[in-house]
Amino acid sequence: MSNAIFSLPESHNEPILPYAPGSKERALLKAELERQYALELDIPLIIGGQEVRTGKTQKAVCPHDHQHVLARYHEAGEAEVRLAIDAAMKAKKDWEATPWEDRAAIFHKVASLISTKYRYILNAATMLGQSKSAYQAEIDSTCETADFFRYNAKFMEEIYKQQPISDPHVWNRVHYRALEGFVFAVTPFNFTAIAANLPTAPALMGNTVVWKPASTSVVSNHYLMQLYKEAGLPDGVINFIPGRGSMIGKIALEDPNFAGLHFTGSTGVFNGMWKTISANLERYRSYPRLVGETGGKDYVFMHASGDVDETAAAIVRAGFEYQGQKCSACSRVYAPASRWAELKARLLGLMGEIRMGDVRDFRNFFNAVIDEASFDNAMKYIELAKASKDAEILVGGKGDKSKGWFVEPTIIVTTDPRFVTMQEEIFAPVVTLYVYDDARLDETLKVLDETSPYALTGAIFARDRYVINHLTDALANTAGNFYINDKPTGAVVGHQPFGGARASGTNDKAGSFLNLIRWTSPRTIKESFTPPRDLKFPFLEQE
Repeated sequence: MSNAIFSLPESHNEPILPYAPGSKERALLKAELERQYALELDIPLIIGGQEVRTGKTQKAVCPHDHQHVLARYHEAGEAEVRLAIDAAMKAKKDWEATPWEDRAAIFHKVASLISTKYRYILNAATMLGQSKSAYQAEIDSTCETADFFRYNAKFMEEIYKQQPISDPHVWNRVHYRALEGFVFAVTPFNFTAIAANLPTAPALMGNTVVWKPASTSVVSNHYLMQLYKEAGLPDGVINFIPGRGSMIGKIALEDPNFAGLHFTGSTGVFNGMWKTISANLERYRSYPRLVGETGGKDYVFMHASGDVDETAAAIVRAGFEYQGQKCSACSRVYAPASRWAELKARLLGLMGEIRMGDVRDFRNFFNAVIDEASFDNAMKYIELAKASKDAEILVGGKGDKSKGWFVEPTIIVTTDPRFVTMQEEIFAPVVTLYVYDDARLDETLKVLDETSPYALTGAIFARDRYVINHLTDALANTAGNFYINDKPTGAVVGHQPFGGARASGTNDKAGSFLNLIRWTSPRTIKESFTPPRDLKFPFLEQE
């Protein structure tokens, strides 16, 4: 027991390194890229801290060079999924009894290791395995990942400090228990930071976790597990089981000890899991916590008073950084007819500056989409636009998967504000633009609100403050993260808590205390110092 009340170091955001020519960090990252490119890793499951090799392996390749194998990873079978659940439950008692400051210290050490020893390891793995540029990897696998660990620990401290009122004879307090069971974390390929946050946020709050990573990000996720071990995370707290999602999910969601789901992925998959959980409610000890961040059909809306250069830069950066494979990526644009000629010229100019190719060539702004299925899906929508009388390709529109899964950054212009590419999530470098009549502003805002089922991110560009206020009010329910004169991507931990509603998820705001508090089951404790000793009340006495 500690005879002190501890306070964690103040949180800070990890500085972003620029990787400019001639810089030390550029040389170190290039060296690590070449080192990892020359390897072929053998990636095991990690269950109860032990490496498990099933012999059933799959290849992890570079999306921009898909014949190059980075690793062969072992897939979990049914037996391994059950072993992982058992390991999480076995580790649970000791882990949730670990003092909060010791849990925080582990994850603060993780953050320090990320910003030093593991910076180039994680960045290179993310670049090669997920086809990110140096900058996109830096802001993701180093900066946002470290930010999650530092800020989440401080959020935990702040949550634990929230205590009820007491009076002179009673001490009231709240005990923020871990959930009664294990948490199932299902993570996507597109952010190493999300793959880090989804298992560790519940773990920080005293839960133990079964983690199903995306197969297409397994290399960087493997290094995360090495990092946790080096930082001193006890065995069994997080159990790493790559494999077939449908099989792993079925077993995890049927287990009586299932207590929570932390998910980022498609809306359809999340809906299916929610239905499965609902059908299994009688199995569980408690109602599970369901936290999900799902799809998006994110927008940029330009008013006639908006700045053309700022709007164009936002569209191109938000639409095409990381090949449009961000939950927050801009994929639909509303442009006023009175400014369309200017905006079009500026967009074409910016698009002409984009270089596409291998991540190891730092001149390339743009790289490959994650896999062949993503390539084929993007090209399906592009071909649909080419064949439609309601749409035309302004720029891009080609794809080549002979060496890597490369889809050109593509802008579609449509005359139909409800054209399919204005409604459906594509998760690729495809942006659709609709030119609206300035006189029909409110009508267009209503169309924007009703066109897509999603409500994740959105941005408006305007200079008139009355207009800004009007747009902000009219679009109140269209985005959980709303940007005024800025692109709709790039939420920073501790600054812009992230998440959306409608078909975009449960809006539990990663990067804030709101997400962390979902992984607790509070117990109120009342301790009376002078409890009653009889049944006497003044009202019972005779007149």
